[in-house]
Amino acid sequence: MRHAAERHLRDLKDGPSRGLHWRPEKAAHAIGFYPAMLTITEGTKVGQPFQLLPWHTFVAGSLFGWRKDSGRMRFRSGWLETGKGQAKSPFMAATGLYMSGFCGIHRARAFAIGQDKNTANVLFKDAVAMCRAPIPGGDEDDTLVASGHVVVRGEGDNAWKLEFIESESIFQSLANGEAISGPKPTFVGADEIHEFKNNTSIELWKAAIAKMPGDAFMLLGTNTPSSTQIVGTEYSEFYQKVALGEIDDDEAFAFVARVDKADRETVFDNEDCWPKALPALGVTFPIENIRGQVKTAKSLLSTALSLKRLYFGIPIGATEFWIAEEAWSAVQGRVDADEFRGCPCWLSLDLSQKNDLTALTAVWLKDGKLYAKTWYWTTKDGLEERAKADQAPYDRWALEGHITAVDGAVIDKSFVAAKVAEICASHEARCLAFDPAGIGSFMEACEDIGLPAWLYEGPDTYAGNGLMLVPHGQGTRIVFYKQLDENGKPIERLCMPRSIERLEDQILKKSIVIDHTPVTYACAANAHVIADGMNNRAFDKKRSRGRIDGMVTIAMATGAALAQPVDTAKSFWDVDDFVSDETDRTP
Repeated sequence: MRHAAERHLRDLKDGPSRGLHWRPEKAAHAIGFYPAMLTITEGTKVGQPFQLLPWHTFVAGSLFGWRKDSGRMRFRSGWLETGKGQAKSPFMAATGLYMSGFCGIHRARAFAIGQDKNTANVLFKDAVAMCRAPIPGGDEDDTLVASGHVVVRGEGDNAWKLEFIESESIFQSLANGEAISGPKPTFVGADEIHEFKNNTSIELWKAAIAKMPGDAFMLLGTNTPSSTQIVGTEYSEFYQKVALGEIDDDEAFAFVARVDKADRETVFDNEDCWPKALPALGVTFPIENIRGQVKTAKSLLSTALSLKRLYFGIPIGATEFWIAEEAWSAVQGRVDADEFRGCPCWLSLDLSQKNDLTALTAVWLKDGKLYAKTWYWTTKDGLEERAKADQAPYDRWALEGHITAVDGAVIDKSFVAAKVAEICASHEARCLAFDPAGIGSFMEACEDIGLPAWLYEGPDTYAGNGLMLVPHGQGTRIVFYKQLDENGKPIERLCMPRSIERLEDQILKKSIVIDHTPVTYACAANAHVIADGMNNRAFDKKRSRGRIDGMVTIAMATGAALAQPVDTAKSFWDVDDFVSDETDRTP
């Protein structure tokens, strides 16, 4: 909210040089419409004129008061993100009514859309109820419908379209995917964006609005999305960057109400910070509504997680993140492989079955700290269909370079082998940990491109030439080699319980930097961890919410790197550290 206000003040000074002009009379006309023509239809203020809340006033004034040189509205899209119960839907519905029949646009076309018909109808039914409610200052029977301003098509809750007689305009409800051919929208209201499974319809409508010569815009409303809600998260991040000034987009408006990061740990006990995410608190949203839920959340984890996201704007997973998400976020950063030339390096590989994601991770040790970077491959064939099925924008990630999409219906392992060879050529690769499934085809690809590699099968293994390939267990079992170490203790194989434990320790100590990409973050958000009776943990792909391949490889590579203490700068898997004969097998 602060950044949105600061942007407004900056634009008052600098906007004219970019053809942007503040027209307070336009803002005043819009702001005056709501209480003059509409009545609140539910809640604590039911029956009263639709007086805008302070945050509504700022949004409406911004959307309608800013103009271009041509006089056209500046903003083509607006993003409204607040906690639940802050009157987003009624405000969006009322704004759709203004754009449809009361701001001077002839034959305006307004639409309420949603992930499904029920979601779209929440906003639309608010608009219908306002048209049927008394006009402020008039008789009880004096409504927009009774006065002939609006015709409602459909009876009762089955209303599906509003028609405005004088302007020959319409306002109707459409489910996601029902976008009409060649739309010419004046207004599109899309509510509950965090529930959208894909962004196809949003982008279609935005493109249609971009073609309109006059006033037209799309208003997007949402609660703070969870990390697993890809569509909502990506739009939220975009509009936050617009408000921050990190992205220059003079046609995008952003209003995001969240508690500050410093408030997150104490949010349940600090009522003073609640209005940051709940700007209607104490006005139309009674504080008692939230106090009771906070009391419950203090003793019930599942309630605490949803409450933090839905009411206070703290972005968490839809279910519990596999590790504290704030800790995960704190170790995200930029990792450039070229900066680690000559540093010890451990690789890990999770091969796709056919056309899913294949992930390769490298973990480097530099100055006592670990740095992880992951590369991804998938196939071009069926990419859009898999994106829809997994609710992940693989096609866009491929265009942006986060995933390499290769030709064909099956991933050619030579692409992966070539990347491994490239890393080995310029880095001190100690080993490559791998999920045993499908490793044979990778070894064949290594042979085809001339990359020497050999399979480590235990302390009795004779060292081969080139890159050492070390199997890594995927389940909750901790397995040992038959041989004992110099202290007479069994030597553990690489396994997921130890690797998860080591990665978790590094994250919590902030001793690792993980390259931040949307693919890796999605893998982390999707991950589901299971445990056996001894609390040995492993990632479970079947129970996870989506692809987790990058999370698996980051854990494997970190586990391999830390099979010995970091300060040794070497893993016991390093072939220089053991003697392969029948009498001495000490690492």
